[in-house]
Amino acid sequence: MKQNLTHAILAKHLVSGSTLPEPGGEISLRVDQTLTQDATGTLAYLQYEAIVAGRTDRNVHVRRAVSYVDHNTIQPSFENSDDHRYLRTVAARYGIIFSPAGTGICHHVHLENFARPGEILIGSDSHTPTSSGIGMLAIGVGGLEIACVLAGEPLVIPMPAVVNVRLTGRLSRWVSAKDLILHLLRKHTVKGGVNRVFEYTGDGIRGLSVYDRATVTNMGTEMGLTTSIFPSDEVTRDFLIRQGRAKDYRALGPAAGCSYDESEDVRLDEVEPLVAQPHSPDRVAPVASLEGKAVDQVCIGSCTNSSLKDLIFLCRIMEGRRVSPHVSVSVNPGSRQMVLVLEKMGLLQNLYRAGIRVMEPVCGACIGQGQAPVSAGVSVRTFNRNFEGRSGTMDAKVYLASVETAAACALYGKFTHPARLGSYPRITLPRKFFVSRDEFILPPAPAKRASVEVCYGPNIAPLPRFEALEDRLDLKVAAVFGDNISTDDILPGGTRILSLRSNIPAISAFMFSRKDPGLVTRLKDFKRSGPWCLVAGENYGQGSSREHAAIVQRFHGIRVVIAKSFARIHRSNLINFGVVPMRFADPDDMQRLAVGERLCAEEVRAALAVGTLRLHVESGGSIPVIVELTPRERDILLAGGRLNYVTTSYGA
Repeated sequence: MKQNLTHAILAKHLVSGSTLPEPGGEISLRVDQTLTQDATGTLAYLQYEAIVAGRTDRNVHVRRAVSYVDHNTIQPSFENSDDHRYLRTVAARYGIIFSPAGTGICHHVHLENFARPGEILIGSDSHTPTSSGIGMLAIGVGGLEIACVLAGEPLVIPMPAVVNVRLTGRLSRWVSAKDLILHLLRKHTVKGGVNRVFEYTGDGIRGLSVYDRATVTNMGTEMGLTTSIFPSDEVTRDFLIRQGRAKDYRALGPAAGCSYDESEDVRLDEVEPLVAQPHSPDRVAPVASLEGKAVDQVCIGSCTNSSLKDLIFLCRIMEGRRVSPHVSVSVNPGSRQMVLVLEKMGLLQNLYRAGIRVMEPVCGACIGQGQAPVSAGVSVRTFNRNFEGRSGTMDAKVYLASVETAAACALYGKFTHPARLGSYPRITLPRKFFVSRDEFILPPAPAKRASVEVCYGPNIAPLPRFEALEDRLDLKVAAVFGDNISTDDILPGGTRILSLRSNIPAISAFMFSRKDPGLVTRLKDFKRSGPWCLVAGENYGQGSSREHAAIVQRFHGIRVVIAKSFARIHRSNLINFGVVPMRFADPDDMQRLAVGERLCAEEVRAALAVGTLRLHVESGGSIPVIVELTPRERDILLAGGRLNYVTTSYGA
């Protein structure tokens, strides 16, 4: 049977059998590689330790596991420093490569050093699909999924529909891969890709570098895609040779005449410079429509647009120029390797002379770790998300743009079509990159790992344990939210909150602190009236993979979320921590539920097997809901969460 690239990789990684299920069916996969970052990794490894506590063999069960420190790199107090020490020692204890702070942003560093065509990578970060730009199937998941895979369990996900996105032609001058993905977001919206994979084909891909492809696959996450993928071709081979990894190259692509679940065509020459307006990545408009609007800040970098190609362009275009005096401009390179290459090429000085702040190669401003805009300021960023308040300034207006557009805004101090910058600079990559892998800390030999002491700081709290699902739930509506509630809304980022990622009791105090500041207090006051439920509109839980957003809901006694629809990763995280995701059978029924309304669900455990449930409303009548679960998901919920389920299965 002729297979597309996605199906070919999935079929080779099936745990049992040789037949892929229809889209929506459950699929179990063998995983080759995992990555974590420090904001999600600490909890993931604590969960891993809980799972393997009773075993004699505690080494990880994947070919390569890498732990990165790139999020909580600001160390205003001991919490982050202690977490980093824990991550370093737990990596040595269990056989994990450790990438310390300053090495670079996990997705860029992984693309440079470890991504391999044809393999499956999962990461506890929603932008893990960056590595799919190299012909790898890379998928973002919650931290508990990582812990289970490291412990030897397969990855279980819904079988996605595969969409063939055929690219033809070439991007015009001053139009980049960032504009291409914004073009697709404008069409598909932030929820249009749920349970889909975008597989890119067509003659247009030949003009896209690995860096371009990685930008597209990275930000495909904002459509809710399971992942995206490009073939591994001569462009891939050239990249791997420059990285000193020629041996990792494999030519991979779809078989001629293969089929797809859906298809669409994109003419690259019809894409124009675009920006995403506040406060959503799919509020896309042409740069030309904003021409002349004043800009206060420009931030270049993040895992989306901090590649070597992006930064060579920026250095070239800034040569002999100065940024507008009223605009604050900063750059976070993707990796230390890129900084060394730019230095060797004599280009880095152009940024300093232009008045640009060159920051550490970390996530930084993208996750609210510094560079908060001025009050009510306009910030143009090459990042992937512009959710309200994510920048650290609640009333800031954050726009997402390409490096080309961001550079024009920085130089002119206002929204400006990048073509006004003149001739497009020549981008020439070095024949061989400056490659050093000495910064990675490799684990000791297996025989020596048992003697490694894992260090736990005082901020690392024990994992909360949750009870099994009750058969009758007398619920009270704690809050009602609209569409597109993000994980940033549920549990914001920022320096103070991110420092508490290894302490669930402490971080739970910030649940919905920006969206509904009084909610946690109300839940405490009404604790005797629990358990609770939340009500929401479409795409509940969009955004990051942070499982903390699910854990804090369960920690505060929320047992059910009723929504019109759910984002893929957050739905999985809710189930993993024993929160039942229910969908309105009739979306109009949402209007019947207000804060304080009481609901009763009876014979819940049996109803989960059927897939439908009727909630009795105290004020009158009932509301039908849908609970679509696989048998495995049902068992996890009945156990009270995946950690209970797995540790019971293994007898830990």
